[in-house]
Order: sequence, then structure tokens, then C-alpha cells
Amino acid sequence: MRTFVIGDIHGQVYALEECLELSGFDNDNDRLICLGDVCDRGIYIKESFDLLSGIKNLTYILGNHDIWFLDWAVKGEEDPFWYSFEGVQTVKSYKEGIPQSHLELLNNAKMYHIENNKLFVHAGFDLSKPLNEQSMYELTLNRGLIKNAMSRCSEKGARLSPFDEIYVGHTPTVHYGTEEPINACELWMLDTGAGWGYKLTIMDIETKEFWQSGNVK
Repeated sequence: MRTFVIGDIHGQVYALEECLELSGFDNDNDRLICLGDVCDRGIYIKESFDLLSGIKNLTYILGNHDIWFLDWAVKGEEDPFWYSFEGVQTVKSYKEGIPQSHLELLNNAKMYHIENNKLFVHAGFDLSKPLNEQSMYELTLNRGLIKNAMSRCSEKGARLSPFDEIYVGHTPTVHYGTEEPINACELWMLDTGAGWGYKLTIMDIETKEFWQSGNVK
């Protein structure tokens, strides 16, 4: 069994299909860890969740856009900030209603996931506090961990945490001048800009081989 991790999808179902195909993902035997933010920005949010709901061995990490979506799904009211910040695409995608399987997927999702001393989290975390004391903001929105890693990545053997590896999405690597994943200290950045006109990336966490879709808006 291989384990793959994938960055922010943002409604790019065709990019998701392409990444799964290019990587040779075997739905019967392989695992997929999704770093969150399937919602918003792109127009195929429902279709993306349809595809993910059919993956047998899926671990889903909540992103900030997913949390805003769940809030709307529960309250039935569109938050003006979220709606103007690409949430409009999610509302349009579910104009015929939200399938229960999609709500179950998100309601059963994790704020972070740890296995074999590898951490998977959407945005990052505050290095000064234990994970179980982190706020939702720190786990889904704060970019401090990434900024810390990028400022120290030139130091040989530099480390940030007790984890062997940390995988995050949330911050597009194009902000740092590349459309490929970034490795800084023990941190791996997997959001390569899908939904912003760039690529979606999937990676084998053991070999670090990765595959990318074409550029997608």
C-alpha cells in the first residue's frame, strides 16, 4: 500500500482526476491524505467531493474554506466575507442541495493527522504550544510555520519541530516563485496554486515522487 498526499484542490475535479491517474493511484490498495480546501474558487466543488467520497482509504484534513462551507451548510446563511471570497462558487455548485455523503466526509474530517511521526495539517501550527492546544485559526489559517521554515531553510540540518516530516497546504508555493512543492527544514508545502491558474500536486510520501496536473483556474 502506498500513501499519497495532495494539496488544495479548490474545485478542480479534472486536475484531481489527472493527478490520480498520473500517480497510478490504486483505489483498492492505496491511501490518500487530502490537506483540505476542496471548496471554493473553482466551479466543480460538488464533483470533487463526489470523487473523493469514492476513495476507499481517504484521510481528510479540514481547511479554512471547508470550515466556512460547513458553517453555511449548517446555518443556511451565506457569510458575506466567505461568499465574496470565492464562496459563491461553492453555493452555485450545490444549488440542488448538499449530498449527505459530502457533509459526513467533512464532519468526520480531522484538524490534523499524525502517523509514523509525520504531521499533516492544512496551514501549520504554533511551535510554542502542543497540538491539542492549537486554535482553529492556527491550524487552518496561520502562515507563521511556513514563514519560519522559509527563513531557516538555508541552514544545514535546521529543524523546527519534533516531527520527522510536516505536510501543509494553504500557502501556494507560487508565492515563493515555484509551481513545485517546497521542502524547507522538515516541512513540505503541497499547495501549488490549483484554482489560481496553476497546478495541483500529489506526492508519494515515502519516495517524495510527485505528479502535477496542467495549469488550472
